[in-house]
Amino acid sequence: MKNRDDILNTPEEAFKAIDEDSEKAGGAYAPPADFEGSIGRTMFDTPSSKDGTVTVLMPNENIDALPSQALVRIKSVIDNRIYLGAVIEGPFAEPDGLRADATPMVISIVKGGLLIPRYHGRVQVEIIGEKLEGGAIVPPRRRPKPNSPVFPLDASETAEVLRIYGNMRLGLADGFDELTVNIQSDSKSVFPRHLGILGTTGGGKSTTVSGLLSKAQSQNMAMVIIDIEGEYCAINEPTQDRIMQQSLERIGLTATGVANTHVYHLIGKDTRNPTHPSRTQFSLRFSELSPYAVQEILELNDAQSERFSKAYEITKIAMERFGIWPRTPQDRAQLIELDELETGFPEMRLNHLYDVVAQIAAMKNNDPDPDLTTPEFSSRRDDLKTIINASHAQTHGPSWRKVQGRLGQIRRLRIFDSNQARPLDYRIMLQPGRISIIDLSDTDSPHVRNLVIAELLRGIQNQQDNNYLAAVKAGRQPTPTSIFIEEAHEFLSAHRISQMEVLFQQVARIARRGRKRWLGLVFITQMPQHLPDEVLGLINNWILHKITDSNVVTKLKRSIGGINEGLWRQLPSLAPGQAVVSFTTQARPLLVTIDPTPCRLLMVE
Repeated sequence: MKNRDDILNTPEEAFKAIDEDSEKAGGAYAPPADFEGSIGRTMFDTPSSKDGTVTVLMPNENIDALPSQALVRIKSVIDNRIYLGAVIEGPFAEPDGLRADATPMVISIVKGGLLIPRYHGRVQVEIIGEKLEGGAIVPPRRRPKPNSPVFPLDASETAEVLRIYGNMRLGLADGFDELTVNIQSDSKSVFPRHLGILGTTGGGKSTTVSGLLSKAQSQNMAMVIIDIEGEYCAINEPTQDRIMQQSLERIGLTATGVANTHVYHLIGKDTRNPTHPSRTQFSLRFSELSPYAVQEILELNDAQSERFSKAYEITKIAMERFGIWPRTPQDRAQLIELDELETGFPEMRLNHLYDVVAQIAAMKNNDPDPDLTTPEFSSRRDDLKTIINASHAQTHGPSWRKVQGRLGQIRRLRIFDSNQARPLDYRIMLQPGRISIIDLSDTDSPHVRNLVIAELLRGIQNQQDNNYLAAVKAGRQPTPTSIFIEEAHEFLSAHRISQMEVLFQQVARIARRGRKRWLGLVFITQMPQHLPDEVLGLINNWILHKITDSNVVTKLKRSIGGINEGLWRQLPSLAPGQAVVSFTTQARPLLVTIDPTPCRLLMVE
């Protein structure tokens, strides 16, 4: 007790002397100017260190300042270089001076944590560039030295470095409270570069798609969506989902329907939203489809394809001799330029071809003449027979009956060249701010769906070509246009394109030419494993929702560059609405919480 009293009675002069000595030595400790404001330091490398990454340690009070995906500035003081990096692993909490799995640590935790030591934070940072004095960011040639100070970038700096600014908001970067991820609808590197939206059922693809439609409409883009299940036929109404409404309120958005939406459905088929204020039934035009694509879609074998082609040639000859088409010098000039790998014979209807096949089959089987449905052919049956005999269609009758049966199947659907429904008007569909929903929910046949998609792609490409030329001539930017293909694996599966080479080449040509003409394709599927490498190779931008199949992830890794292993590892465990987003305009891919949709979805039960 005496010693304690001696300490308490220390003269005031002694403390003053200590303060004076401290001032003479430079005062209280202050970090060097280069370290002012830093929240961590780079660590020494270890044998397990990897090129392009550094370990950063920080005191425990700074752990929350570096969430996953955060960007940092590292000032390598020794060699006076500045690096930019991104957190790809962590933050992790580690005890000071002990391994986290050391026996004292385990015992302490099990016993209630009474002797928990002080701890620090650790993150793994991937170096994404070196910042030069003029502000330019170049690929790094060196690494930051150990004990380099680390500074977090604020939201505006992060957005600038990652290039996630633009006029269309996708959502919030995961790990940040207010860092919005945006894309540029007016950039030729975004929608015309083609987009893949992939993920398992329930991962949030429909929310992403409807949100994109809503935001693209507000930017006066023209959008066409091939809606296989009819999910988007009610996006003109605000969402009625309570959880979605609450999620919208949380980020300051409101539930609202999408303006200027129009639903189209095939003649004889219903739409999933019969109360939509703008509904139009349509029919297909047989003359718009390449005969080679039709053969592939109908899955004709070699012998049937040979007969189909022969009948198609006879039909063309008959149309020309009977004055159906071509009729004018302009028509004949068009005939010279006609490419049947791209389109069909002008003004040829399915009934024209069917009548020719029926007449050939009757003649080969020595049957009575069939009833011909087209007046142009029925009124000149003898002339038609002469053309058929001159064509030397040397095959037996039953084989022609098989071709007649295949054509009869799609003819009975009455979806081609109908007098009760007009064909699609692509000029109207591609007006700025218009969303055209092609509702195929009442169509079970994949053949019919693919026939619709084939004509749609061809018609939109032609119209966008015309729109592009008109815009260039007028000195203005063309209207950006995107085609959303739901269930893309059904249309362009690996199995199908091996048998539909012509159709895939049409899609590939649209993809290549579309990039120059502001026409983009959006492939949406919950079965990316069925998309062939040829299709994946057309895509430059990606929104990846939850994918649990490791084989699918491995396949995607071969097609999508720039996504680090940390994000790939998170893909199987993403929550609904989360997605790995990779656009060519971004500096690096990001994990994003996609904004909830403001409009109503007719979800499939």
